[in-house]
Amino acid sequence: MASVTDDSASPAHRPATDPSVPPALPLPGLADDDVAQLRHALAEARYTVDAVHDLLGDRAAAALNRNRTIPGRLRLDADRSALALLTRLWRFQRAVPVSEVRRLLPLESLVDGGILAADGDRAWALVDIRPYADDAGDWWVAADLTPGLDGRSAALPVDHVLGLNGASSTLAQLTIRRPVARALDLGTGCGVQALHLARHCDTVVATDVNRRALAMASLTARLNGIEVDVREGSLYAPVANERFDLIATNPPFVVSPGGRYVYRDSGLAGDEASRRVVVEGASRLGDGGMLQSLANWMHIRGQDWQERVGAWVEQTGCDAWVIQREVQDPAEYIELWLRDSGETGSPGDDQMYRDWLAWFDENGVEGIGFGWINLRQSGADSPTVRIEGWPHAVEQPLAPVIGDWFDRVDRLRIDDDALLDLHLTVADDVVLEQIGQPGEQDPEHLVLRQHRGMMRAVQSGTAEAGFVGACDGTLPVGAIIDALADVLDVDGGRLRGQVLPRVRTLLQDGFLNTADGRPAM
Repeated sequence: MASVTDDSASPAHRPATDPSVPPALPLPGLADDDVAQLRHALAEARYTVDAVHDLLGDRAAAALNRNRTIPGRLRLDADRSALALLTRLWRFQRAVPVSEVRRLLPLESLVDGGILAADGDRAWALVDIRPYADDAGDWWVAADLTPGLDGRSAALPVDHVLGLNGASSTLAQLTIRRPVARALDLGTGCGVQALHLARHCDTVVATDVNRRALAMASLTARLNGIEVDVREGSLYAPVANERFDLIATNPPFVVSPGGRYVYRDSGLAGDEASRRVVVEGASRLGDGGMLQSLANWMHIRGQDWQERVGAWVEQTGCDAWVIQREVQDPAEYIELWLRDSGETGSPGDDQMYRDWLAWFDENGVEGIGFGWINLRQSGADSPTVRIEGWPHAVEQPLAPVIGDWFDRVDRLRIDDDALLDLHLTVADDVVLEQIGQPGEQDPEHLVLRQHRGMMRAVQSGTAEAGFVGACDGTLPVGAIIDALADVLDVDGGRLRGQVLPRVRTLLQDGFLNTADGRPAM
């Protein structure tokens, strides 16, 4: 029996003779009894996120997160436990002895089902089975093997199914976790969002245009004993005329002339996929329904990106909060996605780069924004829309903050007279910072800063800071402003006109609450 440090890489990850034509893999499929056996084996071996981390230790676990397995392989060299075997097989993507696999897993069924391959006395993974967890418990996720592990490069098949990654984690932390009846995981991929949705939604529908992704999502659901309605089709075609309380989607949003990888490229030019997800999705929302999407959009020469995305949102008639987190220049963007698909350094790399960059130049694209789009079907005559750039740190999970923001928007549909009657308090995480030179009597700047959620910092004037400082719940807004007018020796009516719009914004953003904890009545 070969030692772990001497074993070979999975044959599925050796470079193909022609990198542009990767070998086809069978669609994964297992009978119910085989899924049950696999689930039992994973559970018996304690194949969980925490257990694998404890097995590897901090250094090797951190290396594995960087797609390097050597520290972990060295640590597990002599470990013949069930957990170590599963870790080598799936987390390290190494060939392992058939005899050891057969001792733990239904080997023949997994080979027949396209999950494993075997040759002689060695077996290796064709599909990744990875532990995954949130605060409520543990899961397993099925997806295609991690490309680029230990620097091994191979071109991806066009139907590659992406596994756990930063984008899927971000969407999971943004998605509002309130109990609802019906949810849609649009572009489900490996099915990770469907797992989360099943925790708080009565019915979960998962769609994808990629049959291999649907097979993975189905296997993910079945491994975890979760019922998901899996449907094939592009965008909203599989759910025509249906309504949902929540749509969560990480669509194929890459901005390109077209593209060929189903997991990231929609086949639609530019940012049309992101636009259609938003515009068409709004009509699939029930009353009060939410759509939450990751998206990319183009920054076009001579056009404000906020106007571009704002035009999408305006068509929905929904309350909306759009947050741009990052902007990349076109060259940087192209390099990112060529690396992602393993095309960097391939025979066609230079030409793809040239064609993609030429397309950006021809269309006046100066940058590409990455961000989050959140919609709520409020039915309001005048929807509230905020479109902003916020590249700064936020506290994840942000879902409670997003849900609270839309609640505040809804409750703040009140006139100024009603606002003047509210009794307000300062949120627990907000502090007032006074910034100035040491020894100065008056500060140069007054800054209100949040220490939770969006972690905003807003500069305040003397009147605004004085107003916030007086919000202890005892006096209504109107009385505080009148008292400030007397102190500052200014006209009370004029001060109300200046302060009230800021009060609305501070309430909306969570700097202030009503005395009973609600932002408005």
